[in-house]
Amino acid sequence: MLEKSKKLKKRNNEQPIINEQIKYTKIRLIDVSGIQLGIYSSFEALNMALKQGLDLVVISDKSDPPVCKIVDYGKYKFIQEKKAKEARKKQHNAAIKEVKMRYKIEEHDYKVRINQALRFLQAGDKVKATVTFRGREIQHSNLAIELLQKMANDLKNLAEVQQVPSRDGKYMIMILSPKKK
Repeated sequence: MLEKSKKLKKRNNEQPIINEQIKYTKIRLIDVSGIQLGIYSSFEALNMALKQGLDLVVISDKSDPPVCKIVDYGKYKFIQEKKAKEARKKQHNAAIKEVKMRYKIEEHDYKVRINQALRFLQAGDKVKATVTFRGREIQHSNLAIELLQKMANDLKNLAEVQQVPSRDGKYMIMILSPKKK
């Protein structure tokens, strides 16, 4: 029962408070054109909005007194959704893509890994270059460091080393991030 009420509260918080839902005694009122009209009772403000055929929407309930605006609610909601969609579109979360190899990698295979890393970096993602050791190969960690430094050198035009090669158990790891433009 308690979880259900939390969900309802969360759902209600997403929607702005409008018209008869406004329970504040005094509010700061803003007109359609954006001009501040002053402090009114919520009843007076609601009557003013309804006379114009519009809605009264709480813009900021954190201020004292809360700020309300007279707007066409359908249009207001559409603009808010459009702004949120635009913000999500511009946002890019850089994922970490991994390129795995062994320190005894052949030249052709190495070039394939470089091309993979280039593709990831051009997409704006970080690249985690991992060299795996098996058994006694871990004694040759200096060769893995050389390989990772060679990779960093080959990708220096597009990437910068975010984390230098470091050993983590049976892996040697280096993280590259795309250069800032």
